[in-house]
Amino acid sequence: MSEEKKPDGESPSKDKGAIEDSAFEALEKDFQEVLNELMGDRSLEKFRVEYEKLHRALRKSHESEKRLMTKCRELNSEIVANSAKVATALRLSQEDQTTIAQLKKEIERAWKMVDASHEKEQRARETIQSLKLEIANLSKLVEQGAGLTMGQEHSVNELLKAKEELTKERDEQLAEIVKLRESLAEAANNQQKAEQDRAEAENKIAELAQDIQVRSNEAQRETRRKEKLDRELKQSKLELEQKAGDIKTMQLQAQRYKDDIGRLETQLKEQKILFERTVKEMDVLNQRFSKLQQDYEQQLISCDGLAQENQTRVAELKAKEDEIGVLKTDTVRLTKMRETIQRKLRQVEEQKGDTEQQKETLKSQIIALEREIESNKKQVEMDRKAIDDLVRERDILNKNLLKAANATQKQLNLVKLHEQSKKNLEQEIQNYKDEAQKQRKIIYQLEKERDRYINEASDLTQKVLQHMEDVKVREMQIFDYKKKIAEAETKLKQQQNLYEAVRSDRNLYSKNLIESQDEITEMKRKLKIMNHQIDQLKEEITAKEAALVKEHLDHQRVEKEKEALKGELQRMKQQAAESKAYIEAQEAEERKLLKIISEADAERLRQKKELDQVISERDILGTQLVRRNDELALLYEKIKIQQSTLAKGETQYRQRLEDIRLLKLEIKKLRREKNILNKSVANVDDLRREVYHLQRELLRERTRCKALEEELENPMNIHRWRKLEGSDPSTYEMIQKIQTLQRRLIQKTEEVVEKELLIQEKEKLYIELKHILARQPGPEVAEQLQIYQQTMKDKTKQLKGMASELNMYESQVQEYKYEIERLARELQEVKKKYYAQKRKEQQGRDRERALAQAGSAPIQPQRTEGPRFTGGGFNLKQPGTGKVTA
Repeated sequence: MSEEKKPDGESPSKDKGAIEDSAFEALEKDFQEVLNELMGDRSLEKFRVEYEKLHRALRKSHESEKRLMTKCRELNSEIVANSAKVATALRLSQEDQTTIAQLKKEIERAWKMVDASHEKEQRARETIQSLKLEIANLSKLVEQGAGLTMGQEHSVNELLKAKEELTKERDEQLAEIVKLRESLAEAANNQQKAEQDRAEAENKIAELAQDIQVRSNEAQRETRRKEKLDRELKQSKLELEQKAGDIKTMQLQAQRYKDDIGRLETQLKEQKILFERTVKEMDVLNQRFSKLQQDYEQQLISCDGLAQENQTRVAELKAKEDEIGVLKTDTVRLTKMRETIQRKLRQVEEQKGDTEQQKETLKSQIIALEREIESNKKQVEMDRKAIDDLVRERDILNKNLLKAANATQKQLNLVKLHEQSKKNLEQEIQNYKDEAQKQRKIIYQLEKERDRYINEASDLTQKVLQHMEDVKVREMQIFDYKKKIAEAETKLKQQQNLYEAVRSDRNLYSKNLIESQDEITEMKRKLKIMNHQIDQLKEEITAKEAALVKEHLDHQRVEKEKEALKGELQRMKQQAAESKAYIEAQEAEERKLLKIISEADAERLRQKKELDQVISERDILGTQLVRRNDELALLYEKIKIQQSTLAKGETQYRQRLEDIRLLKLEIKKLRREKNILNKSVANVDDLRREVYHLQRELLRERTRCKALEEELENPMNIHRWRKLEGSDPSTYEMIQKIQTLQRRLIQKTEEVVEKELLIQEKEKLYIELKHILARQPGPEVAEQLQIYQQTMKDKTKQLKGMASELNMYESQVQEYKYEIERLARELQEVKKKYYAQKRKEQQGRDRERALAQAGSAPIQPQRTEGPRFTGGGFNLKQPGTGKVTA
């Protein structure tokens, strides 16, 4: 800036210097002429010496004026540069104050959000702890008893209420997110307005810079003394050293901030990696969950098929039980018939005893007995018919037994299938247990990761506190810079006072110059008057030539001193220029550091926003984890209930197996009795035949005995001999009799073969029935099956309820996934907006930098002609010629 201002500021001074040089050259010529005129006259030696002294004084004043003018120009350029620096420093301090206020507001808002998140996390932990206690209590109650009590139903209702409250809280948080987005949009609008205001302020600053430049151009005509410059140089050196120390401290702070930023970036990368890992694990869990759901649906379908098969088998068992009841009634009827036959046999035996006792009475009652024999024959025929009926019934029973055997075989196959399905279910339950163990391990790992996230959040809060302390340190530094700016303003005021003093000195010198010029004119007039005395004074001039030579030597010595002083002044100027360049370099470094600090603040704000986003995501993941824990707790509870019911079912199944074993033993016992009865029933016909033959033989023997007794009582042959008379049957009768006997024999043999075959078949059927009845369950098994059916119905209801809950949870999971995707899209949009805003800010900063660089161009004054004045208002441009005549 100062280098560009020099040519325009020097334009009037150059004209002024040209005029003064021409006037001074004219004075030199006049002086030489006067000296040449005075050299010959010794009488004018004293006057010549005085004239030379005045000339030397005039020359010194002229040289000092030149020197002071150059110093004034340099100081004016420095004043302009310092004023521009002060303006930029004020602007930067104002921007720093605004940014500090915004940062404070954002930090307060962030702390409020952190406190709210901590409170929510504390509430969530308390709810989780209470739910865990309730789960433990419920698990104890489940271990004590399978059914839900009133207290458990109340706790379940409370859990549902808690779930509804959590959903309400989620809706409220979503509403808060919407509000925060609206506030973010408002903040963006406010930021745009602030940028517009900043542009207007920059325009105003440019106008003020122009005004300052005009005023600095007016201050370019002022001067300063060498001693004050030395003092100011010393002070500037001290300030430079102080600024160099401050710059070093700022560089150290910037390095520390860079290290902190790198560490935070690494931590953010680690958090992103952990977040991606958790997302992958969630996908794996969802896949496992879908697989389990498919297996669960397949098990439901298989359970429904088994329930239908059980119903059909229960119906078949009822039919079999009815058939068994019919068979039992038949066996009871057969036992009754056997008892009646036994009673009849007893009666026959009693009758036999009676007949032995009533032997004599029977003789008279032979006709009656024959009638009784005929009636007995009829009875035998009736018995035969009854036996035939019993045989037909036995055939029917055998057919029923075959049917029952087939049914029992089917039941056995079904029982085997049930046992196989039971084994499969037990294997699936074991698989579910293993899967639940894996889920517990995963939950434990997730809890560990949650604790690690909490620790990382605490570390981040500590870092935020550390950054707040750094912000406070920055505020203290800004306060120090303000103090330094105030000190610079006081120094500027001092420089203005010095400028006023130099201005007054310049006016005084200009007055002295005018007075000396008047004196010179007067002296010229006196020279003109005293020209006639020059001849008289030539002798004195020759005498004083030696003194002149001496004065000339003194003059050379003074000239050498002047040259030495000029060299020293040049050296001081060079040092001042070097110090000025060093100051400019330090200021440029300071601007770079301020830019780095602003970028670090922007990066910190960005990281803070990302931290808030990570905290919000962590809260969302925590709520999802709590919900998954609740779901897992419910599933564990249901699994425990099912395990308890299965254990009870196993105990009842063992009891039913014991009952079946006892029933099998009872059936074996009944079968043995039935076998005995069947054998006895099979021997009834033989016994009847034997009874019939025995009765006939008995009657025959009785009649024979009776005839023998009569013969003994009344012997017809005295000599005890008799003629044996007899007649052989005819051959025809014999052939007929043989044929009839052969026919009867063939019939009987056929009947015997048929009876044997029937007996073998009946024995086979009996053995099969015995085996079937040994395997067939009793009525208690049917009751147990009814109980199992009821439990199966309850389980199917529970499974359907669980399936509906599972569908509901899947819909919720889909909603949450959609919400997460939507939030991710919104996050990407916000990031894009943020990066666009950041690019706009960077472009704004570049424009500000370009404006600042362009604003340093000087404003050239438009005055080129007209009278030029010195500080005292004396016109340097004479109306006539530029020469001063004698």
